[in-house]
Order: sequence, then structure tokens, then C-alpha cells
Amino acid sequence: MPISKPYLQMPIVESGETLLPIPQDLFAFETPHPYEVLGAPYEQASPYFLRKSVLAALQAAQNYLQQLQPHWQIMIFDAYRPIAVQAFMVNFTYDQVLKEKGWHAETLSSSQTEAAWQEVYGLWAPPNLDPKSPPPHSTGAAVDITLFDQQTDEPVFMGSEIDELSVRSHPHYFADLAQNPQTPPNEKRLAEQADQNRRMMCDAMSQAGFQRHQNEWWHFCLGDQMWAWLNQLEQPHLIFKARYGRIEPVGS
Repeated sequence: MPISKPYLQMPIVESGETLLPIPQDLFAFETPHPYEVLGAPYEQASPYFLRKSVLAALQAAQNYLQQLQPHWQIMIFDAYRPIAVQAFMVNFTYDQVLKEKGWHAETLSSSQTEAAWQEVYGLWAPPNLDPKSPPPHSTGAAVDITLFDQQTDEPVFMGSEIDELSVRSHPHYFADLAQNPQTPPNEKRLAEQADQNRRMMCDAMSQAGFQRHQNEWWHFCLGDQMWAWLNQLEQPHLIFKARYGRIEPVGS
């Protein structure tokens, strides 16, 4: 039972731009790729591809970031995602949700089923084959990222993991926690650090033209339906359209 996503109503005028590989020497990468480890069916496709202009913008974002923090890199968690992988991860997350709640698929009530799918589709877009409403990552215009510190050889502290099914995934969670007078001092310091790092990453991406997902600190897009919708919300006097629709897997 897919949940309606408002950005999927935005019109698409496909640009025809190709997918290009994300340069291995310019960015840090989450390796091995987390969804491939789970068994996601990429076949001949690679998750480390983006549309040409999106890749150029990502490089611009990293250049801006390194003016502020010379030893930091953008770390790629996920980029291009075939529909089959989207479907695999939706089903995988559904099974995860049931396991965490101690529920069994064969004995679920209708309300439990609905609650489980609500949680799944709070994180994932529907694996829709309709060309008018593709999942963002299947367009090659969305990328999930964090930051990597080359000096410590460790990811930068962002407060929570990518794809975490919790309130900590919200971009402003740690800003709110830091401002709460009831937050203990130690927690407040960590919250301030996580929020500062998230803000710096978002600033770098925004400078390059990306929009951030409203509920996920790690998800950024440029040129897809979500990007067009978020721009429309910010500038209602203008008319925005997506320029990237679903694109077939590389090598197919």
C-alpha cells in the first residue's frame, strides 16, 4: 500500500542527459556498497552513477566544503538505484519493521499491516514503474551522502546512521535537541556537533543547487521531481519542472 508522495505530481521534461560514473579519486565511498551486501539485484548497473549535471554540481559542492574544511570529503552512500533495487529495499525494510515490532506476517491485523507500511514508506519511495512518478534515485538525480575526514580516516559525526528508522533522521532533530533546556550538557554538546556538521554539509550542497529531503539529513537531489517540488514550495511565484525521469540501468 504505497503512500502518496506530493512531489510525484510534478511534471517531468526529460533532458536526456546520460549517467556518468562518480570519480573514485574525488570522493569517499561507503564500501562495500550496503545494499549490494544485502543482496540487492543491481545486475549490470552500478549505484555509483549520477546524471552529468548532477555530478558536476556534486563536485562543486565538495569544492565549497573543502574551502571550509580542507580535509573533508563528501562520502557517497548511494546514488543511482534501479527499480528492482528499490523494490528489494522496500521489502527488506518491511521485514525489518515486522521483526523490530515482534510481529509475524501471517498473523498481522489490517491496522498492523497499515502501520508497518506507513513506516516503510516514511523512508522509501514506492518502486513505481510509471514513468510519470519514478523513485528519485532511479532518475540518477538523487544521492545519499555523509562526510568523511581524511585526517582521522573516519566518517564525520552526523548523529545517526543513514536509513535509520527513527526521529534522529530528521535534518533538524539535533538542532531541536541542543536548544531544549532539559537536554543534559553532554548530550547537548554532541547534538550541537551533529547539527553543525549536518548544516555544513547542507550548505555545501545548497550552494551547488541541491535540495535536501525534508525528513532525511543524507538525501539530496537536483533536477528530479522532489527537487522541483521543494523549489516550488520555496518560490511559489515560479513554475518548476523536473528535468530527469527514470533512466534505465547502465549497461542494460
